[in-house]
This record gives sequence, C-alpha cells and structure tokens, in this order.
Amino acid sequence: MNLEQRSAGVLLHLTSLPGPHGIGDLGPQAFHFVDWLASAGQRVWQVLPTTPIGPGDSPYQSVSAFAGSPLMVALEPLVAQGWLAAPALPSGGFDAARVDYARVAPWRLAQLRAAADGFFDRAAHAERDAFAAWCAQEAHWLADYALFMALENAHAGAPWWHWPAGVRERDEGALADARRTLAGELRFWQFVQWCFDTQWVALRAHANARGVAIMGDVPIFVAHHSADCWARPDLYELDGAFQPAVVAGVPPDAFSADGQRWGNPLYRWDRMAAEGYAWWVARVRRALVHADAFRIDHFRGFAAHWEVPATSPTAIAGRWVPGPGQALFDALAQALGSLPIVAEDLGVITPDVTALREACGFPGMRILQFAFGDDARNPYLPHRHTPASVIYTGTHDNDTTLGWWQRLGAAERAFVATYLGVDRDADGSEVCAALIRAVYTSVANLAIVPMQDVLRLDGTHRMNMPGAGTGQWAWRFDWGGIGPAPAHALARLAGATGRGAFAAVTAL
Repeated sequence: MNLEQRSAGVLLHLTSLPGPHGIGDLGPQAFHFVDWLASAGQRVWQVLPTTPIGPGDSPYQSVSAFAGSPLMVALEPLVAQGWLAAPALPSGGFDAARVDYARVAPWRLAQLRAAADGFFDRAAHAERDAFAAWCAQEAHWLADYALFMALENAHAGAPWWHWPAGVRERDEGALADARRTLAGELRFWQFVQWCFDTQWVALRAHANARGVAIMGDVPIFVAHHSADCWARPDLYELDGAFQPAVVAGVPPDAFSADGQRWGNPLYRWDRMAAEGYAWWVARVRRALVHADAFRIDHFRGFAAHWEVPATSPTAIAGRWVPGPGQALFDALAQALGSLPIVAEDLGVITPDVTALREACGFPGMRILQFAFGDDARNPYLPHRHTPASVIYTGTHDNDTTLGWWQRLGAAERAFVATYLGVDRDADGSEVCAALIRAVYTSVANLAIVPMQDVLRLDGTHRMNMPGAGTGQWAWRFDWGGIGPAPAHALARLAGATGRGAFAAVTAL
C-alpha cells in the first residue's frame, strides 16, 4: 500500500459487521463490505486489532500479539467444507445492534470445537496436509500460543503466574508433559488459528482484487496475561515472581486529570536490542500477512514512554523513560524493507516524537474533532495539515461526529460554524457532511471516516470511551434502510477531491 497516494477509506472494525452469529466476522458480510467500499470509491478499509480480545472485551489487551481472534472466524465456510453442521442459534438469537460478548463467545467457541472435531474426523488428505504445513510454518509463535491457551483452560482461566511452578517457569519436562496431556486442546487452538489465517488471507485477496487495501492496527504493548509474556518473561520488566514493578500508561491531560493507567508490562528494550529486535521483526512480519499497511498504536512510546509504579492506582506518579527510538525501526526496515506504517502520534507529543516519526518517514494522524478550540494554529485544523498525514473526522476512541456536535459548547460551535461555513444551529447531519468534506479536501494523503459518521449516527453508536472499562467495543450496524446514497456521496466526493475515480463525480 502506497501511503503517499491520495486516497480515502472507512474505519470499521470487523466485529461491527452485520450477520447472524452475534458478532461481525470474516464471512460473507466482510466480502460484501469490501464490495460496498469499492462502489463508494474507497481504497482503504481500516480495522482495529484482530488479535483475541482481553479484559473489558478490548482488542488492545490481548492474550497474544500474534494470534487472530477466534470470534472472527466465520462459520459459513466451516459448514461449506463439511466440518460443521449448520449451527442452531440460541433461543432468541443474538442482538443485531450490539455484541453481547458473554453470550456470543461461549456459543461461537462451541461451534469451533464442533468444527475442529469434524475436521479431524473427516478432512481430506490435502486439507490435513495444508493444516500441518501451516502449523510448521507458524510454529515460532503458534506452539507457545496453543499451549498457553490449553493451560489457561486447564487452570480455569487463572493468570499464568498462578499456574503450577513447572509450567509457570517453563521447565522443559513440565512443558513436555503438558503437551502430551493436552494434545487435543493444542490441536483445537491450532485449528482455530489456521481457519482464521486462511479466511483472512482470502478476504485480503478479495479486497486487493477490488482495489481496496487493508489497514490494520498494532498495539504497542502486550497484556501481562499473554502467551508473549509467559513465553519470554525476560523481555519484560518483571520481577522474580513475574510481577511488574512498573506498568504502562499516559500522563494527566485535558481529557483525564489522573492520566490513564493501562497496566501493561513494559519492555526490556536493552534485551530486545541485544537480539536485534527479533521479537518485533516477527510481530511486524506477522502483521503484514494480514494487512497492506498498519497503524502503530501509541507511537510516542517508542521515543519515550510513561512509566507508572505498579502500586499506583492512577498514572499521576509516572515518569518519562526513553524508548528504543530509531534503532528499532532501522532493524525492522533492514529485515522487512520499507514499512507501510501510520504513526498514531496523538496525546502528549514532544519534539523528539515528531523527529522520530519524520526520520522514519511515517505519516502521522490528524483528528478533526480536536481542531476547534481557541487557536487558529491548532495542528488539527485543515489549513495546518501536511501531505504526510492521515486525517480523520474521529477515531474509535472519539464520540461519533453527530454526538460530538450535540455536546459542543457555544464557543466551539461558533468556531466550527465559521470555519466550515455551517450555521451554529445546523443539524448534526449537515455538520457530519461538512466535516467529511473538510477531511476529503485536506492536503493529507489519506482521509479516513468512521462508518458511524458515514451513516450520520449519534453518540449511542460510539465504539469506545477510553477508561470506561465495560460496555465498549460492542457497536454493530445493519444494512437495512441504508440504501445507495452514502456510497454514492462518498464516491462523488472522492472523485472530486482526487481520492478516487473522477468519473464518479458525474456518473452517480
């Protein structure tokens, strides 16, 4: 994916797609959405992390930096391949507007277990050979992940530092015993990941054939309870009991008086550097299997990260600690070539962060909802943009544009009205259209609009509210009642602003 090409796209997480099985997945609706994007003149589909969800259903607190989410594995292909009987929905079905993770997750895992049984009972030799070859190819992360999941299940979901000493401390004899005892579970988790990979690669190929690139999302940190920490605790700031003395977060700012205490363990960058950043090379190589480009979360943490004492209940008591800087990205480029990375450079951005991003040649992010304060020098205002940027109306962490407009104060409304040429009492739909137009007419090379803004939805459709803890990441949409107008409008705007085929301006 050429991040210097002028283009446009839509931000929609896979879980937000419609479908009968409780959560969006890699099935028919994902292919339909790609076709819709192509009809709308869009060249990019941006998703959130596709790794397994963690506490609070967050995709940013995953049990693995390498695995795919089992909840995203589509069931229809498993039925078509004869491994799974057509699944019967639970009584009452699933909510079409929200993901009820407590109901959806166990039901879908039960379907995947049935499909795995069907595969190992009835799969053709060619399918078994393909599975075995894939497992061998991905063994560098898959072996630890599958064993981690099997052990987690065997110990009723307890975090790995509470497991028996042998497997907790990775004694070779204890691990060998676990592999023999839990062989069936290992095969199950390997099968789920193979299904995820084959389905994702097929979706990406379909998207690329339609002129649509996939932009992924790579969180900077990993969860404490993860296969990554368990497999290589020496690469993290953990004590002899595998507990962190310091954790990740961000300092207090205009949005949070206490800052944000994320709680992720911090990397031992010195040890990663001694290994040529091999873990990061493997992680980015894996990300590029699934995406043509990716947003790297919390880019400023590579220049310096906010280190919070693990005993502190808030992030106030933290301090800035230098990150790996240019050395990491030099190692990645040497191993993988040119890196199609978008740097998420939001928050407290100091000159060293900007210097690192520019030295790497990565575009940064601009959020239009952040632009309208009391300063015409605000870098998020369109007249302050640069081509090496990705401009958004808002992200998954923002309110929808309609919700944002509805709660703006009088002074900010007046600024928006003056800048965008709308009435300060304009309805939300008009303001959504004006912000999308401003995003598209920006000089930034890539313009991204969340699907909620495309559909002019209010704040009840927000994807995530940082710090809220529960009830997030659940929004879904339905095609019913949408009609062709949104796609036609985006196609015309993309054509008129040089982000799509100009023929669309008059053809629709």
